[in-house]
Amino acid sequence: MNRLVERIEARTPAHRDRAVDGLRALALLAVPTGHWLLGGFTLSGDGALHNASPLSAFPGLAPVSWVLQMLGIFFLVGGYASVLSYRRRTGSTRAWLGGRLARLGRPVLGVTAVWAVLLPLLHFGGGVPVDTLRTASTLVVQPLWFVGVYTVVTALTPLCVRAARRLGAWAAAPLLGSVAVVDLLRYGPYADAVPSWLGLLTILPGWLFAYQLGVSWGEGRIGRRHAWALLVGGAALFATLLLAFGYPMSMVGVPGEARTNSHPPSLLVLALAATQSGAAILLRERLGRLLARPALWAPVVVVNLSAMTVLCWHQTAMLAAAVPAAYAGEVAGLVGAPDSAGWILARLAWMPVFAALLVAVGRYARAFESPWTRTGPGRRALAGVLAAGFAVFALGMG
Repeated sequence: MNRLVERIEARTPAHRDRAVDGLRALALLAVPTGHWLLGGFTLSGDGALHNASPLSAFPGLAPVSWVLQMLGIFFLVGGYASVLSYRRRTGSTRAWLGGRLARLGRPVLGVTAVWAVLLPLLHFGGGVPVDTLRTASTLVVQPLWFVGVYTVVTALTPLCVRAARRLGAWAAAPLLGSVAVVDLLRYGPYADAVPSWLGLLTILPGWLFAYQLGVSWGEGRIGRRHAWALLVGGAALFATLLLAFGYPMSMVGVPGEARTNSHPPSLLVLALAATQSGAAILLRERLGRLLARPALWAPVVVVNLSAMTVLCWHQTAMLAAAVPAAYAGEVAGLVGAPDSAGWILARLAWMPVFAALLVAVGRYARAFESPWTRTGPGRRALAGVLAAGFAVFALGMG
């Protein structure tokens, strides 16, 4: 382990922004942690698994989701890193975008193609109920919407750079305003007359908001004064929306609840992203000094190198434990209604198991992150067909 730490330290360029990498790693780890802690399974009479959440029985746990919902940080550092990469590009903008989008697309294609093969094997070979497979497919697809949105905002990087150079920190303001207008329409006095699809209009500006802040930060247009404004203003808006306007307390969807904050993103998501972004920018130097220690820096590098594997496969790791356990009936913290303090304690005990399974899966899944230089057109086409078939099952029948 010491040799690995020393090797990572020796290979780290002096100009590497360790604080930004540390923030990205933190936001990455929050995704599986949140899904593993706030997601559970109930077991029906036919032995099938169905999604459940401890937030249904323990609404007081909602503040936990405020901490674990760190997609704002992820988009912030994504925008910052994209600016640096865009500035260093040697080829055309089109070539730069193509390379970045391919790195995002390969792992998604890989996980969906693998699950397309697993579904019939599990059902016909292992007798896994169809409802369990629908539940599993929903969970696998759940993190992939984020990758899709991130792909779109990455494609908008050149436009974001121009906006940042012209407007600085204010480039993100129209995005905040557009989400506020849509929220007013769908939750305001005339909500009954507004079609349900209107909320979809917040998806792009809702997640582009933090990315644009990151681009402006990378362009040197956001300083400490702006960061304090984001922190204080975001926190004030967050509290106002919760206390005065009745926004749901949880940042993640709760089964049975009529409203959700994240799908599509509400103004509360942007308020949290602004708060987190301000705090991250203010803590950057302190975090950079902390990660100058090789023992702390090495795990950050490992997590960042496995970013897409973590995002795409962490739900598979949890399912690798839950699906076999369902054959034995209810298992504390794994299979069974998440409605007791005992379940919460048992789920905490299962977390290291999920992490170990993710590491085991990741040993093979990381191959999807590398360029498919040995994969011919035929295999790529087959992977595309399998992925499309899985998507139809997960989205059309889930």
